[in-house]
Amino acid sequence: MSLAGKRILLGVTGSISAYKSALLTRLLVKAGAEVQVVMTASAQQFITPLTLATLSKRPVLSTFVNTESNRPGDGSWNNHVDLGLWADAIVIAPASAHTLARCATGICNDLLSAVYLSARCPVFFAPAMDVDMYSHPSTVDNLRRLTSFGNHIIKAEHGELASGLVGEGRLAEPETIIRTLTDFWSNLQQVERSKPGVLAGKRVLITAGPTQEPIDPVRYISNHSTGKMGYAIAKAFAETGAEVTLVSGPTALPLPAPSIKRIDVRSAQDMFEATESEFNMADIVVLSAAVADYTPAHPADRKIKKAETLFSLELTKTTDIAATLGKRKQPGQLLMGFALETDNEQANALKKLYAKNLDWIVLNSLRDSGAGFGHDTNKITVIDKDEQIHEFPLKTKDEVALDLVTLVVKSL
Repeated sequence: MSLAGKRILLGVTGSISAYKSALLTRLLVKAGAEVQVVMTASAQQFITPLTLATLSKRPVLSTFVNTESNRPGDGSWNNHVDLGLWADAIVIAPASAHTLARCATGICNDLLSAVYLSARCPVFFAPAMDVDMYSHPSTVDNLRRLTSFGNHIIKAEHGELASGLVGEGRLAEPETIIRTLTDFWSNLQQVERSKPGVLAGKRVLITAGPTQEPIDPVRYISNHSTGKMGYAIAKAFAETGAEVTLVSGPTALPLPAPSIKRIDVRSAQDMFEATESEFNMADIVVLSAAVADYTPAHPADRKIKKAETLFSLELTKTTDIAATLGKRKQPGQLLMGFALETDNEQANALKKLYAKNLDWIVLNSLRDSGAGFGHDTNKITVIDKDEQIHEFPLKTKDEVALDLVTLVVKSL
């Protein structure tokens, strides 16, 4: 997928990395895109509008009123609404901490922020700042908010910064930004092709949510899974025309789509039995549930009263659903598993891929901000059985689900 004919509004903000916007503009034009540059006032202290106007072959805009026009009513008003509707995508690169904060909180005091709030197209933020600014909780929270709004974050890179410090905060290289844009439209095109029914007639089995392992009638062992990722995957497969069965642990989520068959379960054993009963009929199996590894060996039939200072609980292993189904996998069945790791992530994920006879393992790292349990976002790395690694940036869980469906569609 090329960028030919795409209309890109490039926002440039006040960062030393603004010098890279010249190369980015050149690469966008070379790829066939129409580029309209909008600069903040502080950005012009780092790179001149003349440079970007020459490369983009369009006048650079920075204010609501075009003071260079001597004819009132003829080009004197830079209409932020028209600009937001004109663009196929907005790319803010570099995106300073100040601009991230304004966009995350809806502060609209210049042309670029007004265009952002008026846009109906995909928006990509490429942050650039010093390492401590990038890791500050306020910046992290602003990035999380922007992602939750449906925006895309092109993660800053690790390296030597203008301050002399070394760490994360460098603007992603222009080539990386171009690749992110082309991948976005390529995946979108693939998903759009899949929606009319490329998986019609296929049966998809998905597990989602946590399990609850009873200690007594009022207490249980569980985890922080909300089921959001699995429910998003179920919805994405349903939109392809597939027949979807969702085996769900306890969640507060509504049915993702009316066509989906949901089987509600509680314990790990319940989930195993429900999944096993549906397995032979499934063409594609996605095991995204956070299933307990251990369960109380002897749950009490009455509430356990508080007595001793120390309380011991004997646990026994639960059935490994992925490993059990992997041994029973038939030719033509596709099996996708999930791995949530904190250390040696890829090595541990590869072990699970082979030990459980999976076609894909979807790796989450709890060390990645905005990934894992409880978030509306996720950051995944997918490893297939040929050890090809597919890395994805932080996205909404709906977007992550589309990426996973796209991988399955391509494999078919």
